[in-house]
Amino acid sequence: MLHTYDLSQLVEPLLEWYPSHARRLPWREEPTPYHVWVSEIMLQQTRVEAVKPFYARFMEALPDVQSLAECETDRLLKLWEGLGYYNRVRNMQIAARTIMSEYGGVIPADYEELLKLKGIGHYTAAAISSIAYQRPAAAVDGNVLRILMRVSEDDSDIAKQSVKTMVEKLLLPVVPHDRAGMFTQAMMELGATVCVPNGAPLCDQCPWQTRCLAHAHGTTDRIPVKAKPKARRLEKKTVLVIRDGDRVLLQKRPDGGLLAGMYEFPYLEGYPSEKKILDFVKEQGLSPIRIQKLPEAKHIFSHVEWQMRGYAILVEEPKIDSGLLFVEPRTSEEQYAIPAAYAAYSQYMNIRIGQEKFLD
Repeated sequence: MLHTYDLSQLVEPLLEWYPSHARRLPWREEPTPYHVWVSEIMLQQTRVEAVKPFYARFMEALPDVQSLAECETDRLLKLWEGLGYYNRVRNMQIAARTIMSEYGGVIPADYEELLKLKGIGHYTAAAISSIAYQRPAAAVDGNVLRILMRVSEDDSDIAKQSVKTMVEKLLLPVVPHDRAGMFTQAMMELGATVCVPNGAPLCDQCPWQTRCLAHAHGTTDRIPVKAKPKARRLEKKTVLVIRDGDRVLLQKRPDGGLLAGMYEFPYLEGYPSEKKILDFVKEQGLSPIRIQKLPEAKHIFSHVEWQMRGYAILVEEPKIDSGLLFVEPRTSEEQYAIPAAYAAYSQYMNIRIGQEKFLD
């Protein structure tokens, strides 16, 4: 169990292993507080390789706290398009504005001060404090939970906040004061590349192999223990790609809730008949010419799954003063942030959204 395991014996083997096994990552090249902050928020629930192009684009557009604080909302969401969990970047901007107004534009080094900023939790605060400022802090994410549960053969449920809090408390005393940043990154690296989240751990490559109780007892396939999440709520939607020549109709989502403030195709709840779909289009003041069924698609959020049916609908040229937002494909690709949830239907307006942009 972790509370009886001597964590201090893990420090030196890990720090000896890390320099020759660390991946070259753009945010590690110059680990400023801003770079660490942005990268850690992006990396939440997103693979490292997927984050790289987003990080480069974001840094080019918003290279510092001030530019993030001052960025216009639609542009900010467009820069984040494809990473999902858009409240993360909204919270980053709120925090950036707080940093400008209350901290003189300087991201605080103190762990407790970092926790006061919107969207920065215990893990992110510890990562910034230790990596950017070399202050001892216990950065405990899924990777760190996994490797510590295995090395100590602890079968506590890592889905419980109480377990994570316990791990933070036990880890903090062993963080080396002179190499706090290296230790934090080494823990992350070991979990990401050796004691991996999916598939069998690469025990023969692990600097802790001789000290790992789960390896010694053959229990790495059962540890860590994590309770299954609640079943996702299913929502049925009918997505409408309404076209006027090359232009496509978009609508803006509400400023609160899921995918707040982003742009999307009009949709109807459930799976109405084609007649009801056409009636809806006519109610918008449009004259449909042709309707074509599109492939079905689904998108999974953390607690919700959208099960979508799609239709492409060609309409006659609407009145200029209709109040509807018909956009050219290039304009949409440059200005309007469309959630990746609609990726299956964005191809019908000849644009790419989210991670598809970086596949060339």
